[in-house]
Amino acid sequence: MNVKQYPAVVVHSAADVRAVLAIGLPVTLLSARGAASFAGSAWWRALVSKAREEHPDVAVDDILDCADASGLALSALRLGQRALILEAAAPGWSAVASIAASLGGEVLTHRPAAIDMCRRGEVRRLQDWLQVRTAPDDSGHALS
Repeated sequence: MNVKQYPAVVVHSAADVRAVLAIGLPVTLLSARGAASFAGSAWWRALVSKAREEHPDVAVDDILDCADASGLALSALRLGQRALILEAAAPGWSAVASIAASLGGEVLTHRPAAIDMCRRGEVRRLQDWLQVRTAPDDSGHALS
């Protein structure tokens, strides 16, 4: 699994997700830092599932940030989350990464470059952010 395939956008709500997916370009939805701790894995899974249901024609990857909470990362994996961020110093990081890999998932130690929908002006930059990183004939893979 390569969760860094599409340009990343930090989303905080269903409204953010709708704005991002309305553009119709491949994207990686990225949770806020530590979102597993304050919003929860079930909320994130529901948000992403609804997004995919509403926009089945848009290629979407998603990453949930678990900060240093290994237990929450394991819980997210049980709920079907396959791409996580877990700080390298988190207790049991290698065990979580091994479990994720056995499920076809991936655990990242750092957040990918992204724009954040809560920052002023990012909505205006969104289309450029997504277009610049994806060429029409590259099957939706991000340019490096």
